[in-house]
Amino acid sequence: MADLRIRAGATRSPQRGGGHSAALSLVTLLSALLTCGVRCAESDKPSNIILVLVDDQDVQIGGMTPMKKAKAYIGDEGATFVNSFTVTPLCCPSRSSILTGRYPHNHEVRNNSLNGNCSSLQWQKGPEAEAFPTYLNKLKYQTFFSGKYLNQYGSKAAGSVGHIPPGWDQWHALVGNSQYYNYTLSANGKEEKHGDSYEDDYLTDLILNRSLHFLDDRSPQHPFFLMLSPPACHSPWTAAPQYQKEFKDVQAPRDGSFNKPGKDKHWLLRQPPNPMPNSSITFLDNAYRKRWQTLLSVDDMVEKLVKKLDSIKELNNTYIFYTSDNGYHTGQFSLPIDKRQLYEFDIRIPLMVRGPGIKAKQAPVLNIDLAPTILDIAGVNLSSVNVDGQSFLAPSLRNGTARPYFLVEYTGEGQPTSDPTCPKLGPGVSQCFPDCVCEDAYNNTYACVRTLDSKMNMQYCEFADSESYVEVYNLTSDPHQLENIVKKVDPSILQIMNQRLIKLQSCSARTKSRFWRDSVASLQFEKR
Repeated sequence: MADLRIRAGATRSPQRGGGHSAALSLVTLLSALLTCGVRCAESDKPSNIILVLVDDQDVQIGGMTPMKKAKAYIGDEGATFVNSFTVTPLCCPSRSSILTGRYPHNHEVRNNSLNGNCSSLQWQKGPEAEAFPTYLNKLKYQTFFSGKYLNQYGSKAAGSVGHIPPGWDQWHALVGNSQYYNYTLSANGKEEKHGDSYEDDYLTDLILNRSLHFLDDRSPQHPFFLMLSPPACHSPWTAAPQYQKEFKDVQAPRDGSFNKPGKDKHWLLRQPPNPMPNSSITFLDNAYRKRWQTLLSVDDMVEKLVKKLDSIKELNNTYIFYTSDNGYHTGQFSLPIDKRQLYEFDIRIPLMVRGPGIKAKQAPVLNIDLAPTILDIAGVNLSSVNVDGQSFLAPSLRNGTARPYFLVEYTGEGQPTSDPTCPKLGPGVSQCFPDCVCEDAYNNTYACVRTLDSKMNMQYCEFADSESYVEVYNLTSDPHQLENIVKKVDPSILQIMNQRLIKLQSCSARTKSRFWRDSVASLQFEKR
């Protein structure tokens, strides 16, 4: 319209008042140029970013099956990373790795307990103050968080609801572990109680609705970052009313390592009865169905977010990440339900990303890569950031080379007294079921080297227990990790893997570049 007015003024014959007309035309032209300048500035602003972080969603046993909308709106429009891993298979240390881009031995969050440094004052004074949202905030990103943060967040010993981590403009964090109803939020540092009304309280929907309001209220002049962390598909698996009858005929998959004995594995895997009791199988089948049901609301969330971005003309300038903190198992090696184990079903996680320049990678991508990738999108110089991960932003890796192998580590949780449901195992165990199957223990503490390339697909793990137990798997010939080949493999290979493990456990961001350069050279030498 401005261009039409300018042309009309330019063709008008000189007449009385023509100076006034020319002045109007000049004003109109200047207005049009200013408008163009604003639009150009808007188009040149850094990309927006959304991270959807779900809870306990696997990829190995069908966990992505319900996510038809998420696959269509994110994976099909961007990339699905088929070799995505968590560096530790438990909520709090994994989420701490996502926020910091560091391995657990560097951010020092070991498990879900306060003693394990989960959301502790030590965490708050150190790694939390250096998490990636602090960088985004300094770059004028408008930041929004809603949902589960860290398992001990909001407890009195962790600063209560008044503690808002640095870097967040809007903060709507769940106190404690995942719930769907009857929970407490820290709403920008104020306690907010919720009940059991679906319309008002169902947490997945509340997270979505508040994020949509944030997008409506934002300033268009600055980019935004949203981190949405719904409770699905964590227990207690409470689906929205409209989805509680879905998947009624679905059972947990019976293939692979389902209901197999934990032969030649560490003691915690040797203790479950095999075959599993029918009561345990019925229980885990029910859990499997309910997990899928809770995910349907997350699928709706993704669809509504994408449509909102499209309606406000921000979709093409927004990166959307979809991932989970860890995988899950339901009956694998006769363990009923949980995570915390070193096997593929617990350490492989979903990762879908859409946005400018995103391309799929066959090489391993880790959850510690999310922070540097997000900062790379925002324009941060990664050499100035203390991270162990590396950006996977296309067209090439930034600030690093392709990793030849990576670390998975976990520090077990246990109780100082015997579990009443499983007294025969004594103290030191946790997450026990009535049929005396315990999913965790103090000495369920391990570190693994995972190598995944065209030449070697292997996992080597050492346990910090009285047996100094070692597990080794060739995942090319044994993808379900049924056979521990530690007694069959060439001792020289064991020595190489042990040396790699020592290097990885001593690795920090400050030594990373030299470490990976030496690692690649070492790997090339081994292949000769």
